[in-house]
Amino acid sequence: MRQVRLPQTLADLWSLLNKDPTALIFSGGTDLFVKMRADKVAASTMIGLERLAALRDIREDNGDIRIGACATHENILRHPLIAAHLPVLVQALRTLGSPPIRTMGTIGGNICTASPAGDTLPPLYVLRAEVEIASSKGSRSVPIPDFIAGPGQIRLAAGEIVTGVRVKKPAEFNLHHFEKVGQRKSMSCAVAGMAALLRVTPSGAIEACRLAWGSVGPTVMTDAGIENFLTGKILSPDTLSAAARQVTRMVMPIDDVRATADYRRTVSGNLLLRLSGMENPTIELKRQSPSEGM
Repeated sequence: MRQVRLPQTLADLWSLLNKDPTALIFSGGTDLFVKMRADKVAASTMIGLERLAALRDIREDNGDIRIGACATHENILRHPLIAAHLPVLVQALRTLGSPPIRTMGTIGGNICTASPAGDTLPPLYVLRAEVEIASSKGSRSVPIPDFIAGPGQIRLAAGEIVTGVRVKKPAEFNLHHFEKVGQRKSMSCAVAGMAALLRVTPSGAIEACRLAWGSVGPTVMTDAGIENFLTGKILSPDTLSAAARQVTRMVMPIDDVRATADYRRTVSGNLLLRLSGMENPTIELKRQSPSEGM
């Protein structure tokens, strides 16, 4: 018979893991429960993190923004600190699943699932997020590209859990953009998605940019060469078209039931073209309910 443990404190968690190092750890469970229904979970003991208050908070910490691993997508979406400083993450969360999924799912779960189609991952890459990891022996932080090793693969040692994610406020960027393309308008797994942070002058010159694509490679795809190519140029259709051709050569998509690799390449470049017309950018977002972004 499978047992589910719900520790109240981190000390309780470390004690449980010491007794059963093979226990399966989960938070929101949106992906786990699908696997359980398909009888793909072998662990006899599961440990839920939902009652650990220390893993649910969202706060400012030494000028950075720290999001607890068990903060739900809905709570992140509605938090004023996130709305004020991380519009690119807000835009991604508005497209993530359905209201029940956002209420149940957590950012730590989205990171640890390490799906190439994870909606929060491209924003976290352009925000240069640090993943906070802890065990009974101590803690460490890892840049998110170093934490995610491949589809469903993360660099987490035995006895370790993800406790949160930390990002610096991207105050130097005045254009935040996230968009994904799927097979339908809502509750869709991305065929391709892109997150972008740009600093653009009033005259339209790109002074700095960060770009990341999801669903078009084994992990989130970034390319310093494309970012360098755009830096110093005018944000225009011609500039973006030239960069988009580089994007189609950079991404590493596959054929699957949702789309062909060639289609994903085309969409990846076209997503970059969507930045055209944003010469007078603002990070101010229209206030809307989560369902309006679907």
